[in-house]
Amino acid sequence: MMKNILALSLLLCLLFAFTRKEKPAIWLIGDSTMAWKKPERDPESGWGEGLKQLMNGKATVHNHAASGRSARSFVSEKRWAAVLDSIQPGDYVVMQFGHNDQKQDDPKLFTDPFTSYKEFLQKFIDETRAKKGIPVVCTPIVRRHFDGNGKLVDTHGEYLNAARAVARQNKVSFVDLEARSRELVSALGPEKSKAIFVFCAPKECRRSSKGVQDSTHLNHRGALQIAQLFAADVKKQKLPLRKLLQ
Repeated sequence: MMKNILALSLLLCLLFAFTRKEKPAIWLIGDSTMAWKKPERDPESGWGEGLKQLMNGKATVHNHAASGRSARSFVSEKRWAAVLDSIQPGDYVVMQFGHNDQKQDDPKLFTDPFTSYKEFLQKFIDETRAKKGIPVVCTPIVRRHFDGNGKLVDTHGEYLNAARAVARQNKVSFVDLEARSRELVSALGPEKSKAIFVFCAPKECRRSSKGVQDSTHLNHRGALQIAQLFAADVKKQKLPLRKLLQ
């Protein structure tokens, strides 16, 4: 009788182990335009934080994007190793690099769009897939840089083509956030677009009592709007990730 009870208990444990399903995770890797910010940087935020507000409860977002990082430094500082170690089958890895990869005067950050930038994205894709995760490549969001005629200036150049090429070559989900954010910022124009970036008069934000005029980093409103653009594109393309969004 005792043997039968033990056997039944073992069987139930095995069934539970095989049928139990944890929530999938969405791992975000990238730079400051995606990253979580300390309270003293308020109202600065990253669109990865906005994405958390758009989930339907079926997944957990882990925002590992970090300010000032490029694809190269994200690897050299072991940030990618920490994410990779945690990836489980069915998890997503959403990557967005490019802003800091352009810094040619800093060898710890710089990646060449035609070689090392693509190689690092390839590394993220290959190693995510090796863990049975699902990679998603994004282009970097647009900077709010207008010319004298009120036209938005491209500041990312070949990094956009490189990200697109790597995604296409690997048949990876691709969200052109530069294009989507370009549409938004262009439509808002030079003045109204300030409302989604960090523009503060003196003593109006924690980041600096002298005021801030930052055309690269998003505020809370902008972080949510960019995240909404990401979510809308995921749904429009009918990517698998859409099932985790509201």
